Amino acid sequence: MRITGYKSHGVAAAAALVNAVTSVGGDDSPAALRRVLRDNEFFWHEFEDADADELREWGRTLRGFFEAPGLEEAMALLNGLMLEIPMHPHLADHEPHGLHMHYAPPSSRLVERFRATTLMKLAELIVEHGLGRTGVCAAEGCDRVYADTSRAGRRRFCSETCANRTNVAAFRARRRE
Repeated sequence: MRITGYKSHGVAAAAALVNAVTSVGGDDSPAALRRVLRDNEFFWHEFEDADADELREWGRTLRGFFEAPGLEEAMALLNGLMLEIPMHPHLADHEPHGLHMHYAPPSSRLVERFRATTLMKLAELIVEHGLGRTGVCAAEGCDRVYADTSRAGRRRFCSETCANRTNVAAFRARRRE
């Protein structure tokens, strides 16, 4: 039984939004933000271009979570946001998710639902796993963030590309020695 959703679309959506909005080479255009919503199973068809600025601001805010140097700082950020974001948890049963929790009031706009969901899923993640499953990519020159949803929970890179590039560089450095 899955009680907390570290593999949830809310955690992945938070990382994808932060990367789109704050990373070098990120794309924070309305079309890219709509893609983040769609790829993470939010009701992207409700997205309007006017919502883009609010999502960009939320992405910049959540970057602080992924950069938090310790649990205390991450908790302080999330606790502060939980006081600001209107939340009214309730049960919902609709496709494609089946029975699950919604965190924002039923009448909320898409951006408000996105904020509440990503906030709660990040909070559940650190309750269950601490900060060891999130961070900024360890590859030199990469500023993208990640949320590790693997069983092992040992990820340090935002992508296989960054992991491979770092491992190849380390291998070549060892061979030169």
